[in-house]
Amino acid sequence: MELEQLEKSVESNPDDPCLQFELGLYLWDNGGDSEKAAEHFVLSAKLNPDNAAAFKYLGHYYCRVTLDHNRAAKCYQRAVLLNANDSESGEALCDLLDGQGKEILEVAVCRDASDKSPKAFWAFCRLGYIQLHQKKWSEAVQSLQHAIRGYPTVSDLWEALGLAYQRLGMFTAAIKAYGRAIELDETNIFALVESANIFLMLGSYRKGVELFEQALKISPQNISVLYGLASGLLSWSKECIDLGAFGWAASLLEDACKAAKASTELASNMSSIWKLHGDIQLTYARCFPWSGGTENSEFTSKTFSDSILSWRSICYSAALSAKSSYQRALHLAPWQANLYTDIAITCDLVSSLSHDSETSSSLKLPEKMALGALLLECDNSEFWVALGCMSDNSALKLHALIRALHLDVSLAVAWAFMGQIFRESDEMKLAKQAFDCARSIDPTLALPWAGSADTYARESTSDEAFESCLRAAQISPLAEYQVGLAWLALLQGSISSPQIFACIDQAVQRTPDYPESHNLHGLVCEARHNYHTAIASYRLALAAMSVCPDSSVKSHAGKISINLVRSLSKAGRFKESVKECANLKSKGLLDAGGLQIYAFSLWKIGENDSALSVVKELAGTISTMEKTSIPFPISFICSLLYCISGLDSAITTIQKMPERFFQSSKISFIVSAIHSLDQSDRLQSIVASTRSYITSQEEIAAMHYLIALSKLLKTGAGEFLGFEKGIAHLRKALHMYPHSNLLRNLLGYILLAGEGTKEVCAATRCCIINVSECGNKEGLKFALEVLGGGSVACNVIGNTAPRFSFPTCHCQRLNAPVVVVELQRFLHQEPWNSDVRYLLVLNLMQKAREQRFPSELCSAIESLISVALSDEACSKEGEYQKFQLLLCASEISLQKGNIAEAIDHARKASSFSLPSSYLFLAHLQLCRVYAAKGSTRNIQEEYRACLQLKTDSNIGLICLKLIESQFDLEADTNLLEMMNLQESQSQEKSSWKEWMAVYSLALGLVSSGKKDFSSAEEFLAQACSLGDSESCLLLCHGAVCMELARQTYDSHFLSLAVTSLSKVQASSLTPLPIVYALLAQAHGSLGSKEKWKKNLRLEWFCWPPEMRPAEVYFQMHILARESEDRPEAVSGIENCQTPEKWVLRAIHTNPSCMRYWNVLPKLVQHPIS
Repeated sequence: MELEQLEKSVESNPDDPCLQFELGLYLWDNGGDSEKAAEHFVLSAKLNPDNAAAFKYLGHYYCRVTLDHNRAAKCYQRAVLLNANDSESGEALCDLLDGQGKEILEVAVCRDASDKSPKAFWAFCRLGYIQLHQKKWSEAVQSLQHAIRGYPTVSDLWEALGLAYQRLGMFTAAIKAYGRAIELDETNIFALVESANIFLMLGSYRKGVELFEQALKISPQNISVLYGLASGLLSWSKECIDLGAFGWAASLLEDACKAAKASTELASNMSSIWKLHGDIQLTYARCFPWSGGTENSEFTSKTFSDSILSWRSICYSAALSAKSSYQRALHLAPWQANLYTDIAITCDLVSSLSHDSETSSSLKLPEKMALGALLLECDNSEFWVALGCMSDNSALKLHALIRALHLDVSLAVAWAFMGQIFRESDEMKLAKQAFDCARSIDPTLALPWAGSADTYARESTSDEAFESCLRAAQISPLAEYQVGLAWLALLQGSISSPQIFACIDQAVQRTPDYPESHNLHGLVCEARHNYHTAIASYRLALAAMSVCPDSSVKSHAGKISINLVRSLSKAGRFKESVKECANLKSKGLLDAGGLQIYAFSLWKIGENDSALSVVKELAGTISTMEKTSIPFPISFICSLLYCISGLDSAITTIQKMPERFFQSSKISFIVSAIHSLDQSDRLQSIVASTRSYITSQEEIAAMHYLIALSKLLKTGAGEFLGFEKGIAHLRKALHMYPHSNLLRNLLGYILLAGEGTKEVCAATRCCIINVSECGNKEGLKFALEVLGGGSVACNVIGNTAPRFSFPTCHCQRLNAPVVVVELQRFLHQEPWNSDVRYLLVLNLMQKAREQRFPSELCSAIESLISVALSDEACSKEGEYQKFQLLLCASEISLQKGNIAEAIDHARKASSFSLPSSYLFLAHLQLCRVYAAKGSTRNIQEEYRACLQLKTDSNIGLICLKLIESQFDLEADTNLLEMMNLQESQSQEKSSWKEWMAVYSLALGLVSSGKKDFSSAEEFLAQACSLGDSESCLLLCHGAVCMELARQTYDSHFLSLAVTSLSKVQASSLTPLPIVYALLAQAHGSLGSKEKWKKNLRLEWFCWPPEMRPAEVYFQMHILARESEDRPEAVSGIENCQTPEKWVLRAIHTNPSCMRYWNVLPKLVQHPIS
């Protein structure tokens, strides 16, 4: 019907071009007669020569039906001239021109269209592709950017733009363009591969590998993808090797080898793929780490030997595979000179791993291959350097390096190897000059830095030697550099640093068959107090003697054995130490230091007679020692004699010594230490004569340290130390040496050991924390331990911004460091330090208690306790720490509601072999746990156990009293007598008064809980009289007096409340909440309206904004109503909002209080103006 209508319309209006075009379009689209359609298009074009669509369809007719491409091109060209935005005509025209090879005409058409209309996006697109093909990158970028505005979702355009950016070196823009192309089409292999290549070139190997893996999933047989993936993994592994992550690098190389092997199967005739496979295998052979480390508890010589053979076998197989791949690559491309060099390097590595040595005078295979490379490229300086490195002939080696420098005088590696030749020939001046030249040319080359370190070490400039060797190890983590760095650090006394530990740990992985690596690893672990690992390392070093190819190192077995017995002794494994020492003595390898360890170990296992026999043998060797070495054995002999035979024997021995032995500061210290224990002062003259040899400020400060300890011991009464004299001497000494951390830490430790709270705060002010120096422990405790202990004794210390409590401590350190943070930093630095972990747990327990035990913090504490309890500490101090940690674990389990675990931890704590006063705390914890469980019979049993054990802990007695009162247990009248006993035993009257005040507070709280407020007031009044204006005591007394006043309507109690509450704010450093509210209530009850208002306003400012309770807002509403009644009154905080809004804020804070809801309707119905 539609066709007939169109035909009738055309017949009636034959001169209408639109009708002619519509009829032709209908015939064309609906499969009609194409010739008829073309006739109508021609008529339409004649009637309207500006109808671009008619020319477009005529072009389609000539192109697709009659195949007249010339006429089709003319029609398309006419359509584009009429409508430059006609992409269909433009694309068709360009396709025809491209098929006819008329590229210049195609570019002209596109330029003409793009000049006519900025929306001719097809023209910009086509032009961009052509310019890309013509390598006109800058012009292509502009064209493609215009084209993307019209076709933003076409992946090919973004891909082409990325390629143009890449060729221009605009890699960031290229990555973004490729990324957009991948977003639009995830299967775009080209964009994935090219963006991955850019990431590899920029050093972002991880991202590049991820993109190659994504492309491999799409096209698993694509050689370019497999090759790129293998290259990326190889580059990534080299980065890991530079960081010392050999295990990670080996796993990456295994994946790279799989990708390269797959490439060789797809294209076995490409030499570049075989070379890549060889590079991967060579790198794998060089970096594969030995994994049979010190963590292996089932270590034997056989297992060690087997692990070394297995490691060598893996490296050897990889080296052979690399050699085979290089040979295959050379077979395919014999003109590639660098392949000869690669084979030479691989052959040299194979020879070193198999320990085969060619004894013939002819050239070795590596030298022959290096010469083969030179035959092809005799002017390549790097090949001459390779020949110099491979050759064992010194003349040929020197000639090759000189030839390389003739070709390129700025070749740093040639200068470096030249310096190495001079160093091996002991021509140190020439060696130093060569190394300096290499460093000045290329500072990123490791060898000249290492060589310079050796020259500095021979010149006795240890600092320069260490810095140079450190620089070499940082540039290239070779085991030779790392071992040398560890030796230099040992000479400097900095072997315990994390840097050295990481270096020597890596050296062990790469040279497990070298005894010195294990020996140095043991020395580093020993310096870091990780004795069990040190012992394992020394034993590995002795085992490595049997597999080491270098026979010269076997002469050091005696020194390694001495290191082993020393670590055994430090670890407390004295029986093993004695056994090793006896073995060394039978071989004649036990020197003076070994005899000291032998005697000490014998004494520790109780064989005193044998220890004294060894001491006599040691004394017999003193006459043959150098003068500088004499003080050490003498000091040891005096100390051991004191421990075995007592004070009199040590003093007698010292008195018999010749005077020349006392000419040393070390002897002065040991004599002064023994003198400090002697109440008769028999060594006074000898001590006075030796003091003249103490000259340095550090030694003088250390002597003051010793004198202070002497005063503690000699001026005390009975079992108590003379704290006052010792503290007085330390304070005087600190005036002379204020920067002595040794004296500061001792003073802090002594003050911390006192019983008063003021001493605790003073102790923490003495210490200066420096986490980097905490590992070098001097004296009894270091600063962080003192501060950590102080913060456990007083929660305010180190808590600069309490958010969950309102401290009343008078000695708040507002500028104190955050103790937990400092402890965490140090534990991160020394994760094996059990003392710091123990203090961290206790401090976190304080923090958790303040915050009402949040679940996240409890989980962190549980994790730390688990690690700490797994530590095999065998000392008494370690046993006490485990006891405390079990109590902490029990408390955490109790707070989390896990009663069974809480009981289990407390039971384990009660089973320790500790004094009964400590075990009292475990049974006290069991009382609390059973109370939570509701088991009255068990509470009674644990309560009796506490009474039987008794304790000198006042706080423990007070807690027991609270439990007794709360659960109506059988009362014990001895509790107060035990408290009174503390007064007679203690020298500190003020300390006893503090504890009695707390005891009275506990009794007051118990009476208050029983609603006996009269008795509570009496106990609290007594506590206030003993507590020296303590805020907590006064606040409790004031609150109880307020309750009594409410019950008895007696204004006397109101006056007492006002007095106590006023003292609270007068004695507090910062205003305490609640106090002013109680004062306002008391003053209001006494009829003082102005004081009521004043105290309510002050109560508002006592609360932090985020902690204000609902009642404060409600009280503000009352004040606001009072102010509305008296508009002439001075405005306060209450006038900033209406009473209605104050009540609304109170309801918002506490919506469950009906009192607030009852007031709100009255304010809404009868609002105050």
